[in-house]
Amino acid sequence: MNGLIDSYERKIDYLRISITDRCNLRCVYCMPAEGIELAESSAILRYEELLRVARIAVSRGVTKMRITGGEPLVRKGIVEFVTDLSSLKGLKDLSLTTNGVLLQEFAPRLKEAGLKRVNVSLDSLKRDRFLKITRGDNLNQVLAGLEEARKVGLTPVKVNMVVIKGFNDDEIIDFAMMSKTKPYHIRFIEYMPFNASEGWQKDKCIPARELKEMIERVEPLEPVTDLTGGAGPARRFRFRGAPGEVGFISPVSEHFCGSCNRLRLTSDGKIRMCLFSDDEVDIRNALRDGSPDKVIEDLLFKAVMSKPMRHHINDNVFKNCSRTMSLIGG
Repeated sequence: MNGLIDSYERKIDYLRISITDRCNLRCVYCMPAEGIELAESSAILRYEELLRVARIAVSRGVTKMRITGGEPLVRKGIVEFVTDLSSLKGLKDLSLTTNGVLLQEFAPRLKEAGLKRVNVSLDSLKRDRFLKITRGDNLNQVLAGLEEARKVGLTPVKVNMVVIKGFNDDEIIDFAMMSKTKPYHIRFIEYMPFNASEGWQKDKCIPARELKEMIERVEPLEPVTDLTGGAGPARRFRFRGAPGEVGFISPVSEHFCGSCNRLRLTSDGKIRMCLFSDDEVDIRNALRDGSPDKVIEDLLFKAVMSKPMRHHINDNVFKNCSRTMSLIGG
């Protein structure tokens, strides 16, 4: 079997599948308050089309998949789709990224369907600030969803906090300390160039090394040496004796492009090779015109061979992506 190897000898074994551009929140760094123009329902890939791409990708060496959105839990049939994906022979890890609003309701069924774990996006533990960031008063629901995911075994439960200087950076210690009482993996993520209204402001990005220094002024961190559960791009640490972890993801200050192993499939049928590039390969037409699997395979290989060496966030040539995160998939 020929695996997916790009022109820089990186093995591509991770596919992120966006199943919808719909979301039940309106986060300030993702979309304007009035929302965005949504794709026509006919443009969104059907579950059987998504499953076909997933099956072909697994046959070419993809072993890890993540379901994203928008908010994936707002699409009807998500549990059945998880069941179908989890049955793919050769798929070793299946996870889901969610804003957590509906997680308490769905966690037991997702676990039963074969989902391994969840990542929950959460940028504030303060109700008023959560409302300001998300434009939704759902903090208690999200916290309840985290706990339900832990109870049913969707573990490790990862909590993703995007740190924005002058906005929520005063909560860094509060988030880190969650890992001392809960077995959550707290992930601090540098603020990236996605903002639908005011444009990305680099001075709002706090480098991951500074985030770590802030935490260690309160209490030292120890490196995590047991990498079970998949480290991904995060540099992982924990407080001595803590049940959880603290991790840092630094796409802006210390990019990890050299080890990037992923492709993204957007909900409207585009293969995206890099989160920060608008270059895409259309796969929807081939899925709908009767093309055989070989054509789908060829498009996957075309995308892989078009994958850039790295992003250019810190370079003069960089421009903000024309599509929002809700359209691309997290």
